[in-house]
Amino acid sequence: MDKLVIQGGRPLTGQITVGGSKNTALPLMAAALLADGESKIHNMPVLQDVYTFSNVLRVTGATVAFTPDDDPNTPDSMRIDASNIHHPEAPYELVKKMRASFYMLGALLGRCGKAKVSLPGGCAWGPRPVDLHIKGIEALGAEIREEGGYVIAEAPGGRLKGGTFAFEPSSVGATINVLLAAVTASGESRFENAAAEPDVVVFGQMLQAMGAKIDGLGTKTITVQGVDKLNPVEFSNCPDRIELGTYMIAAAIATPPGETFVINGTNADHLGADFRERFAETGVPVTYGDGMIEVEGVETIQPVSIETAPYPGFPTDLQAQWTVMMTQASGASTVRDTVYTDRFKHVPELRRLGAKLRADGDTVTIEGKDATPLSGAIVMSTDLRASVSLVLAGMVASGETNVLRVYHLDRGYEKLEKKLQNAGIAIERDTYDEAHPEG
Repeated sequence: MDKLVIQGGRPLTGQITVGGSKNTALPLMAAALLADGESKIHNMPVLQDVYTFSNVLRVTGATVAFTPDDDPNTPDSMRIDASNIHHPEAPYELVKKMRASFYMLGALLGRCGKAKVSLPGGCAWGPRPVDLHIKGIEALGAEIREEGGYVIAEAPGGRLKGGTFAFEPSSVGATINVLLAAVTASGESRFENAAAEPDVVVFGQMLQAMGAKIDGLGTKTITVQGVDKLNPVEFSNCPDRIELGTYMIAAAIATPPGETFVINGTNADHLGADFRERFAETGVPVTYGDGMIEVEGVETIQPVSIETAPYPGFPTDLQAQWTVMMTQASGASTVRDTVYTDRFKHVPELRRLGAKLRADGDTVTIEGKDATPLSGAIVMSTDLRASVSLVLAGMVASGETNVLRVYHLDRGYEKLEKKLQNAGIAIERDTYDEAHPEG
C-alpha cells in the first residue's frame, strides 16, 4: 500500500498550479452520456475517481479516452463517445468505490428512459443518503424500486414528464442528478432550494452548451424546459476550489515570512465569500489576480474560528485543512461543521503529531502554536480531506511524518506530491506493509 513520507520544516517556495475541479469533472462526464456522439472535456484532473467513473461509463457502452501526461502543470483532456449506450446499468463493484457514480441514475434515465444503479459507497465518515436523489427523480415521473441493493428506475413510455421538487436540505449531488434527468423530459421542471455551488453552475453551463434550456443556475430556484435531444460539445472544466483553498492554507503555514507564494490556474470567486473573509482575518496577506493568487508568509497567524455552511459559506471540504492552519495560529480557535457534524476523523491523527485538539459534538477546539509544536509521527488517512490535512501538518511538523492509506488522497488531489516537490517540500511516495506499517 502507498504512503507519503514528509520531512517537515521545509519552506514552501515558488509556485503551484491548481488542477481541474474533481467535484465538477464527474458531473460533466455524466452529462456527456446525454448526447449521441463524442464530447471533449478539457482541464480534467488526473484522479482515481476520474478513472473509476470512466469505467462506470464504459459499462454502458460509452467509449472514454483519457491519456494524461506526467506534467503536473499541464491540463488534460478527455473524449467521451456516447453514440452506443446499450447497457443502462452501473454495477456494484464500481459504484461501491465512489458515491458520485450514483449520477448514473439521472444520466441513464435522461438518455435511455431506464436505469439500474447500485446503491453507492464512499468515504467512511457519516451517512450519505440518496433519498433526495430518488425522491427528486420520482417527482419527474420516474417509477423507482429497490431490488438486491440496486435502484431500478423507468420512465413510463420511455421519457420522463418533468415536475416540481423542493430539496430539503439543499444538496449538490441531488441537484445534479435531477438536472441530468430533467433536461430531456417532455415537459417543464422546477426545483426549489436547489444547490448554488460553482460545481452545479459549471455543470449546468455544459448542459446549456449541449442545448439544454435551464434558467436560474446559481440561485435557489432552477427551471428546466425539457428538450428532445442534446448535442455533443467541447467544454472546459473549472479549477478545483477545494484544491485552491488547500494550497492557500499550505502557503499561509509554510511560506517564509515576507516571501510570496504564487498559486496559478485559480478562480477565487468559487471559494465563496466566507472563506475569503475568514482567511483575511488571519492576517495573512493575499493578492487576488486574474487566474492567480499570491500569498505572503507572516510571522504570526491570527486565530480565526469558522463554521461551515453551504456555498457561499465556508466549505465543509476545507475545515480539516483549516484546523491544521489554526494549530499554527497564535491562540485558541474553534471549527464547527454544521454540514457533516461527525467529520472529525482527522482529529485523533493530528493529536498523534502533538496538536492539542478537543472534539465535542460538531465542534473542534484548537489550541494554537504556542501550546504544543507539531512533531513527526505515523498517521492514518481516513477520508479524502482528512488525508490532505495530515500532509499539511507533516509539512510544518519537525522530523518525519508518514501518512498511510493515501489512496484516499489520490481520489481528490492531482499529482500532489509532484506539485509539492516542485515547490520545495521534501515529500516522497513509498510503499509499506499494512500489517507492519513501522517496518
